[in-house]
Amino acid sequence: MAATRVMAAATNTSTSLIFKRPPSFAIPKKSNSLSLIFNRTLSKRLFTSRAIYRPEEVRPVEEGQPQTHEYRVFLVDTSGKKVSPWHDIPLHLGDGVFNFVVEIPKESSAKMEVATDELYTPIKQDTKKGKLRYYPYNINWNYGLLPQTWEDPSFANPEVEGAFGDNDPVDVVEIGEKRRNIGEILEVKPLAALAMIDEGELDWKIIAIALDDPKASLVNDVDDVEKHFPGTLTAIRDWFRDYKIPDGKPANKFGLGNKAANRDYALKVITETNESWAKLVKRSIAAGELSLAQVDGESKHPKQQRGASGCVVQASFRVAQASFRVMNRIFPAAELRSRLGKQKE
Repeated sequence: MAATRVMAAATNTSTSLIFKRPPSFAIPKKSNSLSLIFNRTLSKRLFTSRAIYRPEEVRPVEEGQPQTHEYRVFLVDTSGKKVSPWHDIPLHLGDGVFNFVVEIPKESSAKMEVATDELYTPIKQDTKKGKLRYYPYNINWNYGLLPQTWEDPSFANPEVEGAFGDNDPVDVVEIGEKRRNIGEILEVKPLAALAMIDEGELDWKIIAIALDDPKASLVNDVDDVEKHFPGTLTAIRDWFRDYKIPDGKPANKFGLGNKAANRDYALKVITETNESWAKLVKRSIAAGELSLAQVDGESKHPKQQRGASGCVVQASFRVAQASFRVMNRIFPAAELRSRLGKQKE
């Protein structure tokens, strides 16, 4: 989903660390891509935050009128307190089951998304050049996000053409028969993954089904989708490939051989993006414009926490990332490794 593009302004604490020690660069041994790594320490478990609400403890509440710039759908707890659908709903439920937050109901066209840069990250209709955005045709599946995941825009994925993350939570395409509601939380099981590349950014699409769907017991992996939902994987890929063409933009691309990866690969994507989210909320990676309120009881938006020095870090990071994207395209990995080695000498 489109959101605020990568900005790396730091909080006061992380700003001082960044100025004292610049980001380190590493080239994976089996990779042809250069990865920009900010103290990347992978966890072996799914991480969660302290501010956790079970789905039955929250409900969606609308503010404003639909199809207006002011319209928002918030999640609130039993006391009426607003909570974040991105940060405060647990990801993992055990046994390969995950929570999924609906942003766009099937057979609708308003482009709704979690506002990752607003306090409590409510769901709103996306805008472009001051106008509300709509898909050129209805989306045929329920669409939304996996809470507590994040596609790191500083990480070049060596398995997907070195594409950088899109700075958003991971998207889910839920293929069940029922039309769901904005802000509804479903228990789903992943079945497959599509590696969409949107204007050079990696935008994962996890194909899943709600556990309460009549066909849920029949599908457990990518081959089952083809058997019980024939043509669906191709339809999803083609829909996301072509939806920007009516606006005069090129078709999106897909990595991993232009095919849907299996369930195990989808689980791998979920684990890795949960680990990236954990680093984000722990402030191991600068948040930029992203709102992290509620994950540790904060009430301030990052914009209220930054000083002028944060702007300098933000600009420096954007320049560095752009430079390494260019380098990654110009030089083969071996040559780039050689050049970096000579610089160190």
